[in-house]
This record gives sequence, structure tokens and C-alpha cells, in this order.
Amino acid sequence: MAHYETFEDLPIWQLARKLAASIYSKTRTGEFARDRGLKDQIQRASVSIVSNIAEGFERKSDKEFINFLSIAKGSAGEVRAQLYIALDINYITEPEQTELNESLKDLSAQIAGLMRYLQNKQQR
Repeated sequence: MAHYETFEDLPIWQLARKLAASIYSKTRTGEFARDRGLKDQIQRASVSIVSNIAEGFERKSDKEFINFLSIAKGSAGEVRAQLYIALDINYITEPEQTELNESLKDLSAQIAGLMRYLQNKQQR
């Protein structure tokens, strides 16, 4: 694995940042914008992904980073679940939901991969 100097260098952080921006974009218009509960929750969860990756990296401890990555991965699942609700109540289209969910699944897999790498590094 490449050595990263800052959390901004991490590909998973960059992807999480793009996904959070996409979620904000989707929740700014139409019925979604007027549904404060779901809109606020999905926005918070998407920001949680980005923030926990950054915070965990800044802790400079593999053990703590793994913990924060776990939280970020959980938040990615939360956003995916909320996108299904948004689809079911016609706030987003099926292609929008599919595209975002596939990106979130990819991000979750990358987070899991980094967690495995850090766990294996600890065991050496």
C-alpha cells in the first residue's frame, strides 16, 4: 500500500467526498428537499463517511483508524438503506439509486480492504 501523508490523499476519502457531494445534490430539489427528516439524515450519514475516514487517519494509530473506518463503513450502509427509501417514495429515480448504491458498495469494499490491510499489518 502506498504511503499517504494526509487523509486527502486517500482514494477512499476522495470517493467518499464525491459521494457526499452527490447526496447533497440529489437532496436539494423536489420533494426530497422538503422532507427535512430524510434529507437531513442522509446528508449527515454521507458526511459521517468522509469525516470518520479523516478523523481515523488523523489519529495516527492503526487500531483507532480501523475503528473509525468501521464507523464510516456503517454509515455507507446507512446511506444505501436511505436511498432505497428515497427510491420507494419517488424522491429519486431507479437509475440514480442504482448508480449511487453501486458507488457506495464499491466504497464499502475499499474501506473493508483497507481495514483488512491494517489488521494484517498489526498482526505482523
